[in-house]
Amino acid sequence: MQSHIEKTMDSAAVTDRQLEQINRYTRRALQKEEVFVFSLILCDNQIDRDGERFPRASLEVLAKLFLGKTGIFDHSPVSLNQSARIFDTQVEELPGQVEGEPCCQLRAWAYMVRTDKNKDLILEIDAGIKKEVSVGCAVAKITCSICGADWKKEPCSHQKGVRYGDKVCHHRLEEPTDAYEWSFVAVPAQKNAGVTKQACRPMDLEKLWQSRETISLTPQELRELESRYKALEEKAKAGEQYISRLRGEVVKLLAITRPEISPALAGEIAERLEPSQLDELQKSLSRAAAGKFPPAPQLCPMSCAEDGERENPFVI
Repeated sequence: MQSHIEKTMDSAAVTDRQLEQINRYTRRALQKEEVFVFSLILCDNQIDRDGERFPRASLEVLAKLFLGKTGIFDHSPVSLNQSARIFDTQVEELPGQVEGEPCCQLRAWAYMVRTDKNKDLILEIDAGIKKEVSVGCAVAKITCSICGADWKKEPCSHQKGVRYGDKVCHHRLEEPTDAYEWSFVAVPAQKNAGVTKQACRPMDLEKLWQSRETISLTPQELRELESRYKALEEKAKAGEQYISRLRGEVVKLLAITRPEISPALAGEIAERLEPSQLDELQKSLSRAAAGKFPPAPQLCPMSCAEDGERENPFVI
């Protein structure tokens, strides 16, 4: 399934029901001869070139979210690029299975107005020149197929495309929250459905930081950046609390094992050490403290028992 725009319809083939659906989005009622209708595959539930896939549950939600969404070019959010609008969607099952569920795809029907401006684009669609499209959408969760970790909150160590045991890792795009638009593109990401999910994939913050260039972010990318920033803030707070407790433990153990060191100096030593050094010192001091104050025996030999209990070898 290399072609993404599947078929077009002449005005005679446009049904009354389709015209009624189209006119829900118009300011005046259009006639069949005024519209150009075509169907397209927005996305499917198979693993794409990015190592990602929409589970069927996500396609069902996207089917509703994409109703009324406009078609543009190359995800450029400019009103001059608006060319078509989706008026109907449907999730269709296909032969085979993927990850334990039937293969399926999200089909959409879109319309354009027949004008002199759109004449060449309609011809290119009919000729199969303009056929690949992609979607711009947002999802709440991007989960690892190996361990189920949510990459939008706490990424795991599993990498897309790498085999772990009998499974190849990929990311599931789950719980769609918004559908922005769909675009005519030259190179799609989904080899079967021709979909790129530019607003859905995790941001490469390291690459973003190293570029040192001025960039533009989509609303979804901005929300994802904020989410990643908040997650890092929470991790930083937890790390600070752990290090603070570790410093306190080191100061306490220094007082036990090295009483000649003043509390002020012990605190200064703990403050200057890196977390890994603090951890190593804490373990060493714990061993030293255990040797200095060995645990008292719980069993008392017969000699230390009361005279009336001497018949017992040991008493507790």
